[in-house]
Amino acid sequence: MGTKQLIGALGEDFVAKYLLNRNYEILDRNWRIKEGEIDLVAITEFGVVVFVEVKTRTSVAFGHPLEAITKEKAYRLQRLALAWLTINHKWGFEYRIDAAAVLISKGEKIEIDYRIAVL
Repeated sequence: MGTKQLIGALGEDFVAKYLLNRNYEILDRNWRIKEGEIDLVAITEFGVVVFVEVKTRTSVAFGHPLEAITKEKAYRLQRLALAWLTINHKWGFEYRIDAAAVLISKGEKIEIDYRIAVL
């Protein structure tokens, strides 16, 4: 696994813990079909299915991590969410798409910018 993948995995682990601490249950990680991948799928204690796009960076030199979510990426996330709901027999469940920007700086300091319902 390359450095970029390790950083991404670290960011996803951090976001998964962040969600668990808020009484979410993780249903899926790195769910993949031909059209793309969903980083995290969780469910809130109120039964809302949450699809989370995680962007992890070690610096903001190239902009805020969430700026990497283009309109095309947003539409793909929407389609992937609907596919996941269908395949996992959760059609009709309330759902939302969240985004999490994780910044890992030198000295292992980790910051999270979690945005609810970005779409």
